[in-house]
Amino acid sequence: MDHGSRNRMTERLLPQFGGETLFDRVARAVCHAGCLPRKELYEAWEVARRVRRRFRGGRVVDLACGHGLLAQLMLLLDDSSPAALAVDLRLPKSAAALQASLGEAWPRLGGRVQFLEADLGSLALDSNDLVVSAHACGGLTDRVLELAVTAGARVAVLPCCHDLKAGDLGGLEGWLDGPLAMDAARVGWLRQRGYRVFTHTIPSEITPKNRLLLAEPN
Repeated sequence: MDHGSRNRMTERLLPQFGGETLFDRVARAVCHAGCLPRKELYEAWEVARRVRRRFRGGRVVDLACGHGLLAQLMLLLDDSSPAALAVDLRLPKSAAALQASLGEAWPRLGGRVQFLEADLGSLALDSNDLVVSAHACGGLTDRVLELAVTAGARVAVLPCCHDLKAGDLGGLEGWLDGPLAMDAARVGWLRQRGYRVFTHTIPSEITPKNRLLLAEPN
């Protein structure tokens, strides 16, 4: 199975996920919803697993959330987080179908995940929040980092669609390719603001834009 496929997960794929692992159960719920590209399932799962190994608890705030799967996975992997807020400027109509399918499988998610259509700049974040964002395009990743740092919150981003003309490459473009230079500059920017940074990758067969950046205040 191609984990990076953009084809929708549907019930015809249910036989592929017959086990009782948490991932298999999530995948079945996604198949029942019938709205999520396969790539987004694997992407959100790999990001959530790595973030939860490092950061526990706190309200989860999923920015540029799309269908909001990452927010809900964060609660499933660590029930000590009281709630999740999933925010996007335009939410897919099918996000409700995915939320309903996951809620049927895990009733404990009921009432704990709020979806909000809003500009990111209108949000009030708290230092106890855990801010996450998977593939916020271009400069949107930098807005996520800025919002988290302003609040003194922990943050994890999986950058994509690097805008090499408008973004800060940190003077590293002579040594590194543009997107890597930009992500390295983001690490430096966070460190200058008193953050401790952890760098990881998710499997490249899911996405070539696979660098995961986690940071917390020192």
